[in-house]
Amino acid sequence: MENSNQTLVRRFILLGLSSVPWLQVVFFLLFLFMYMVTIYGNFLLIFVVSRNSRLQNPMYFFLSNLSIIDICFSTTVVPKILQNTISKDRSISFLGCAAQMFFHLFLGGTECLILSTMAFDRYNAICKPLLYTTIMDQKLCLCLSAASWISSFSACFTHAIFTFRLPFCKSNFINHFFCEMPPLFRLSCKDTWVNEVAVYICGGVFGLLSFILTCLSYYLILSTIIRIRSTEGRHKAFSTCASHLIVVTLYYGTIIFMYLRPRSSYSPVRDRAVSILYTVVTPMLNPLIYSVRNKDIKETVQKAISVGWTNKYLK
Repeated sequence: MENSNQTLVRRFILLGLSSVPWLQVVFFLLFLFMYMVTIYGNFLLIFVVSRNSRLQNPMYFFLSNLSIIDICFSTTVVPKILQNTISKDRSISFLGCAAQMFFHLFLGGTECLILSTMAFDRYNAICKPLLYTTIMDQKLCLCLSAASWISSFSACFTHAIFTFRLPFCKSNFINHFFCEMPPLFRLSCKDTWVNEVAVYICGGVFGLLSFILTCLSYYLILSTIIRIRSTEGRHKAFSTCASHLIVVTLYYGTIIFMYLRPRSSYSPVRDRAVSILYTVVTPMLNPLIYSVRNKDIKETVQKAISVGWTNKYLK
């Protein structure tokens, strides 16, 4: 009976953000603006890092990884939101939903690991400055980056397979604006306890453990900063870490709330708001947060703009 019911679900219907016409226009324009800022800001950050020789170091290598993740992460969700907001057809195919959920999980998990890797990099830079170049060599940076991508891919691919093997026979209406595990579990007529335990285990490894390692790194960093005698030295060291701390707080806070909480606390309206924070808002803010506090990035952007204007008028 379960198999026959499951075959009936060929497409899911995403209920979206709102059914009020004027709100749909507002949401469409708002999300389009945020998506454009995300794409432009992250591509600009990657361009700046590639053009400035002073930025060819581990910190900016991982920051470029983060920008690539944010571009892909936002692209996985936002274009479909824009389409559904202005279209009467809010459906998504079974395979399309599976692909969207997989890439969302995969990129989100990779971002958790990259953020903890960035914290490890800052720990070595501030707490072990004399050994920094020896420890954080090119080989280690490539290995840490590859391990983040590969481990997240493997875990999330398994999650996607087991989630979409569930029989979805209660309904095909997803009370969300994209395909995410918590609302999908509620459409299954089979007990999803095993799936939810797997989410807690995986979330504990990728989310909570990464968050704890990041916090531990920054505890050691702050302990070292306090012992720096020079006021200028303390300010420079703290300024280097402040941007990363803001990003970590925004991202981990929403991820842990969404995936590591009791099932009874599920609320469609609140969960949609939280999901917007880490799928749309955070990818947009990341390049802005890192750029505003970074002198090298600002100087490179200003130089590129001035050269562009000079070449334009010389022609």
